[in-house]
Amino acid sequence: MLSPSSDSPADDVIRALADVADLVVVPHTRLADLTTLRIGGRPRALVECRAAEAVTAAVGALDAAGVPVLVLGGGSNLVVAGGDLDLVVVAVRNREIDYRTVEAGGAEAGGAEAGDGDTGPGGIVVRAGAGLTWDELVADTVARGYGGLECLSGIPGSVGATPVQNVGAYGVEVAQVLHRVRWFDRATGTDEWVSPGALGLAYRTSVLKNADRAVVLEVEFRLDAAGRSEPIRYAELAGRLGVTPGERTDPAVVRRTVLELRRGKGMVLDDDDEDTWSAGSFFTNPVVREGDLPTVRSRVADRLGVEQAEQMPAFPAAAGGVKLSAGWLIERAGFSKGHPSSSSPARLSTKHTLALTNRGSATADDVIALAREVRDGVRQAFGVELHPEPVWVGCSI
Repeated sequence: MLSPSSDSPADDVIRALADVADLVVVPHTRLADLTTLRIGGRPRALVECRAAEAVTAAVGALDAAGVPVLVLGGGSNLVVAGGDLDLVVVAVRNREIDYRTVEAGGAEAGGAEAGDGDTGPGGIVVRAGAGLTWDELVADTVARGYGGLECLSGIPGSVGATPVQNVGAYGVEVAQVLHRVRWFDRATGTDEWVSPGALGLAYRTSVLKNADRAVVLEVEFRLDAAGRSEPIRYAELAGRLGVTPGERTDPAVVRRTVLELRRGKGMVLDDDDEDTWSAGSFFTNPVVREGDLPTVRSRVADRLGVEQAEQMPAFPAAAGGVKLSAGWLIERAGFSKGHPSSSSPARLSTKHTLALTNRGSATADDVIALAREVRDGVRQAFGVELHPEPVWVGCSI
């Protein structure tokens, strides 16, 4: 841990960073206090950066000294080992919001250049600091009457994490509304704006996930200035809203409905609800080859009957694949809500089997053991491999 008398390169850099503007060094921190799973040990120090320039100064100096860095946003997608961690946490805390109108020709008022997804004349682009809480941004855009982000309401974490994960919910992914990303390239030291094409966005991933390539500083999203939501593609949401799939509607109504749905599944953070002490959806929905789908249905039929096999959710995915429901497979493999028991430190949520939760005393080892049990059980039952969504720090499944 950081010691005033230490002569290590890491501690020398940490002390030097204390003089950087908009940066605060916080010693004696536990990552359990900074993650939504409420698990994690003690880093060498926490460096809180309240401006993009402070982030680049901190990460650049630590990288140059060879000090391991964990860049932290909202802490909502992390599983962190316990004990003393040989790393420095750089917490991104810049939270500004700015709106720009796209003028004729596609240029943004204020001098910014349009990215890949030009909104067209009269469109709106919102720019947000990477450290802003994601749902604060969604709420602000909806309150101003703009559409685009409403289906992503209630997702925990920060703005900067959304392109890293290509966050998605209720039929909308960040890739559909992303305009540009400002990042700090850690290899070259370059602070630059890049188009969505540079991120290699795919289902719940990008070139930035599980990589040290760059740190997101700011993000821009395209909005609908006419106050229309994104097309409602998710059947459950369309049914609640009383619209035909593909229709647009009032973003404020969509936001309220999405939040209701997420709360019912324990997917909106609540200090008083242990079902929300999680890393969100723990496994991504698996994608299988179209030719393998009959085999999966056959294994479901053998275990549960032909009717269940016919009802198994399956949706077209990229590159000729078929996306299955991880939550459906987990439950049908025999893992019920609340598994394994009411006395277990790590349990499946009592509201939604896709969330692994900390009931107050769980360790990373407890979470890993439960994740392995669920993963292996689904594989044994149906021959489908589940892949965890969170980022692992000092541990792995």
